[in-house]
Amino acid sequence: MEAIEVTGLRKTYSGRDAVAGIDLVVARGEIFSLLGPNGAGKTTTVEILEGHRRRTAGDVRVLGEDPGRAGSAWRSRIGIVLQDASDAADLTVREMVRHVGGFYPGARTPDEVIDLVGLTAKRDSRIRTLSGGQRRRVDVALGIVGRPELLFLDEPTTGFDPEARRQFWDLIRTLAGDGTTIVLTTHYLDEAEALADRLAVVADGRIVAEGTPATLGGRAAGQARVAWTEDGARRTEQVADPTGLIRRLLDTGVDLTTLTISRPTLEDVYLDLIGATR
Repeated sequence: MEAIEVTGLRKTYSGRDAVAGIDLVVARGEIFSLLGPNGAGKTTTVEILEGHRRRTAGDVRVLGEDPGRAGSAWRSRIGIVLQDASDAADLTVREMVRHVGGFYPGARTPDEVIDLVGLTAKRDSRIRTLSGGQRRRVDVALGIVGRPELLFLDEPTTGFDPEARRQFWDLIRTLAGDGTTIVLTTHYLDEAEALADRLAVVADGRIVAEGTPATLGGRAAGQARVAWTEDGARRTEQVADPTGLIRRLLDTGVDLTTLTISRPTLEDVYLDLIGATR
């Protein structure tokens, strides 16, 4: 049984399709990332998977159940980190984590979760005294305290500094290594590339491409861009296989220390897929 199985998913508002026929499979233990511009339909899709929004049409199974009809036992098996989370500002971090953990059978201990998200030094601080990035870590702690089989992360590292983001990535890898299935929505393409086993790009309510970060949208087969300096001028050429060009440059005496080879980045492919212009 897959963690998520979706066929023909549609969501219509006032005659307009916000989600226009999505088919999707997410394997158990996988880190799966949904990418797309604002208004593309990815948030609506995730809310349907979480059981927070009803679909107009299609078949959806999450952990083997229809999220539109599933009960509290099913909800205890998923974790959610919302993009905009509210908090009880006058509670301490430990009090808040303990309170939410009480709703789950077999929850992690508060101190274990607080340590996982890097807030040990702030565990007795009131939430209202925390920085934006620290509050975001509390949101993540609340999402994982119940040992979810499936974790939804919506822009989880918003407000994190670069070091905190890398620490969070390590946490996600640890959770995935323990068998947690993770669905990640993010605008940080480096985050998706670093974490996701597979990803899909959503545009206009449809999945326009799906694959691994290395192969999405034909990325692996994209032409290489070779650049070098010759006679004091910078030159570039795009080729499918740069081997022959490099040999020619070597024969002509080009200084190979000036040579660089690059293929399309995930950002390049993503912008092409969503029809963006730069």
